[in-house]
Amino acid sequence: MDNKKTFNELVALWQNDKKQYVKRSTYAAYSLLINKHLIDAFGDSSDITEEDVQKFVLGKLEQGLSQKTVKDILIVLKMILRFGVKNKWLEYHPIDVRFPTDRERHDVVTLNISDQRKVMAYLKSNFTCMNFGIYICLSSGLRIGEVCALTWNDLDVDGGVIRVSKTIQRIYLFDNACRRTEVVIDTPKSKNSIREVPMTKELMQMIRPLKRVVNGSYFVLTNGEHPVEPRTYRNYYKNLMIKLGMPPIKFHGLRHSFATRCIESHCDYKTVSVLLGHSDISTTLNLYVHPNMEQKKKCVEQMSKFFR
Repeated sequence: MDNKKTFNELVALWQNDKKQYVKRSTYAAYSLLINKHLIDAFGDSSDITEEDVQKFVLGKLEQGLSQKTVKDILIVLKMILRFGVKNKWLEYHPIDVRFPTDRERHDVVTLNISDQRKVMAYLKSNFTCMNFGIYICLSSGLRIGEVCALTWNDLDVDGGVIRVSKTIQRIYLFDNACRRTEVVIDTPKSKNSIREVPMTKELMQMIRPLKRVVNGSYFVLTNGEHPVEPRTYRNYYKNLMIKLGMPPIKFHGLRHSFATRCIESHCDYKTVSVLLGHSDISTTLNLYVHPNMEQKKKCVEQMSKFFR
């Protein structure tokens, strides 16, 4: 193969091609993984084997990266390698990477019902736009970027729904080897994330009088022309939870709490999946559907009765 290219050269060509087809935020996420992990490991190489990739994976796990993060890096690496093989710039090597068995349980951390009631009561009696956003998340399961991007027009009182069609995130940009960040408003995570979430009666009661006086184009969390970015809002939430004496649950735990309450209320799993904007119901099932001991006993007893 006369026109072999190094991984560095491949990356430049692949990025130039990929930029045409993916969202700016997706391109930025790919670039971050490449610059942070892949360039140092494979930059000058023009022949990347399964053994090289396996060694890279084990090394990243030893550094403390989660299997999910390493798998995300691998997805980008394999896209670049396939691009190189397709254009005959790289020799084809089958790559089947193995991961150590993950025996740890990764439980979803949520507010319990009692704590959730306390938090929601406080937010309702101490109304500010920032507090209102947290109440919305506990009532609808929105992601932090989605609630930061909400405008008053997205709260449809007549239809009784929250229209989720955009998200805010801070992305990393690499210009001439210089890294900088930028806050962007973009479409949500996937096409399933563009959705309508019905409002609870309590949420409707809070919103209805506000809608008569606010500017529909203003962002909900600031009631102004400019949004608050997720990093700032995350810090606000953290300080509020400390103030209320709540367990140290991440902001995403609000979304988990909403989903868990839905499952506990015996909502069907497909509906919960659609409300959350999951691209696949299996995501919902894996995260939230974990039978307790009573349910397990009932299942075994039913089987036993049937057998008898």
